[in-house]
Amino acid sequence: MKTWRIHLAGFGTVGAGLWHHLESHVDLISRRTESRFEITKIACRDPHKATSRGAPADRITTDLLSLATDPGAEILVELIGGIEPAYSLIKTALLNGKHVVTANKALLAAHGEELLTLAAKQQRHLLFEASVAGAVPIIKAIRESLAANKILSIHGIINGTCNYILTQMTEKNLDYATALAEAKQLGYAEADESLDVDGHDTAHKAIILAALAYGTWADEEKICVEGIRNINRLDLDFAARLGYSLKLLAIIQSTDEKEIDLRVHPTLLPQSHVLASVKDVFNAIAVRGDALGEALFYGRGAGALPTTSAVAADLIEIARNPTPTPTSYKPSHAKLKPISEVISRYYLRLNVIDRPGVLAQISSILARHQIGISSVIQPKGHEGDWVPLILMVHDAQEAAFQNARQEIETLPIVAPPAIVIRVEDFE
Repeated sequence: MKTWRIHLAGFGTVGAGLWHHLESHVDLISRRTESRFEITKIACRDPHKATSRGAPADRITTDLLSLATDPGAEILVELIGGIEPAYSLIKTALLNGKHVVTANKALLAAHGEELLTLAAKQQRHLLFEASVAGAVPIIKAIRESLAANKILSIHGIINGTCNYILTQMTEKNLDYATALAEAKQLGYAEADESLDVDGHDTAHKAIILAALAYGTWADEEKICVEGIRNINRLDLDFAARLGYSLKLLAIIQSTDEKEIDLRVHPTLLPQSHVLASVKDVFNAIAVRGDALGEALFYGRGAGALPTTSAVAADLIEIARNPTPTPTSYKPSHAKLKPISEVISRYYLRLNVIDRPGVLAQISSILARHQIGISSVIQPKGHEGDWVPLILMVHDAQEAAFQNARQEIETLPIVAPPAIVIRVEDFE
């Protein structure tokens, strides 16, 4: 029975979870793989904290980069996060002939193409199942199980923090600030929540999924990324009246694999669609393939145990297939579709003067831009001269719709800003 020696970078919640998981599942893993995994060295900033979490003192070092060059292990597991020093650590480990397992979505979004190319050249694994949706096996599914499918679309709820906040706002009638504070108290949101609520974490994961599905690594600065910080309780109420739920959605789709529509933003989904029912910290990814049809991958997207499960799965993959196939990564040259060219439906909420002829003025501007209205809500019971007006508009090109919105905002009967949320009907 082969023993695989592992150097572990990072001994936080996930690193400690991996240590205890491998220790407690020795017999199970041995039976299923005819291999054993032994963590021989652990790099961390605070040795005292690591020992308090169960790490043996004689295996701890503060010399992070030594993990990559020390010949005492065949596998490096990187769980420190961030771009540097993680990038240098992984690159050096690959150059020194080590297999690498990481959960670092930010690093992969920024340098994934380079590192995967290097791993293929070195004939070493670079595996990252834990980087997207925790224990949900979406990476392996796209790379292997769906390899014979032309991927038509991927729609993902892949940030548990945002999904929890939106669930609490919807079901408990909380405002954004209160729901965020609750998420922080429960440990679902970081002290600095911006990476999650501004959509960047979702974008990193979406970039990885797009690369796996279409072979193109996108620059985050060139894709539409919008978060949930400005979502208003009022819009959740009106959306429900129209038969929709609101989710922060990653949308990745292509019909010809020459141009990719890749974006992250709050999205209204029909309440009848399965993604609309995904609540709290759970993740879900709907994948549509030309042979598969639609499949849903669902589960916990974060936390020590789900992430540990995904990291351990990658270690088992290495044990079962020590030499990766030469075609494990092959880039393509598909282009990103600019958000200005995307076709979508829209929810538009305006604050307007309560008098006759208002809707006619607004609809004439939309018509001039070749945009039709599918439904209108003008709720009663609002006091004062200004009242909300909600429009659902037919499919329109983003550029045309935004031009129309800007023109509408200049009307003296409208108090800007207009509130816009894109709508996905899955037709």
